Amino acid sequence: MENWTKRFLLIPCLYACANAYAQDENTPVIEPELDRREITADSIDTEDFEIGVFAGFISIEDFSSSEVYGVKAAYHITEDFFFEAAYGMAQGDLTSFEKLSGGSPLLNDEDRDYTYYNLSVGWNMLPGEIFIWDRYTFNSQVYLIGGVGSTEFAGDSWFTVNLGAGFRLLLTDYFAWHIDVRDHVFDRDTFGEDQTTHNIEFTTGITVFF
Repeated sequence: MENWTKRFLLIPCLYACANAYAQDENTPVIEPELDRREITADSIDTEDFEIGVFAGFISIEDFSSSEVYGVKAAYHITEDFFFEAAYGMAQGDLTSFEKLSGGSPLLNDEDRDYTYYNLSVGWNMLPGEIFIWDRYTFNSQVYLIGGVGSTEFAGDSWFTVNLGAGFRLLLTDYFAWHIDVRDHVFDRDTFGEDQTTHNIEFTTGITVFF
């Protein structure tokens, strides 16, 4: 008799539980209403070649600062590394000695032509993004670069090592803006003894991918 009583009391409990579960299953899930903004991000095009122009200033040691301009081309091996070839031109000014002494110049105008070319390897060290307003974002990259080449100045050619860093902002998937700073290091004997010179260059430029 006791077992029958337990079964009698258990049936309503099971029914109540089943009814509560069914109501819970039919309860609609409230979806949050989020105002999602649309962001357009430009990245490097599928092409690996990059070519462009640059201009800025270079401080030629002992010969003051002057304007520099040139061209460069790059090949992107991977997303992290790239090769770059560059050619630049500038004009050396008078030395401090020439300005103060008032004597004959140490170099003629032709020998003051400063030209260089180099082949460098770059490393995209810090890829990132820059947000403009609420709709646009541009991919950016901070890179380190270094290489070797040659500098023609003071009537001679000098083996040159260049080291520096740069910032690339991808305005579209094929168009980029650069800011670079580099040190062109070479030994020269313009004044009769070997001297290691550091020639700091600040440039900005644009490139296209193809």
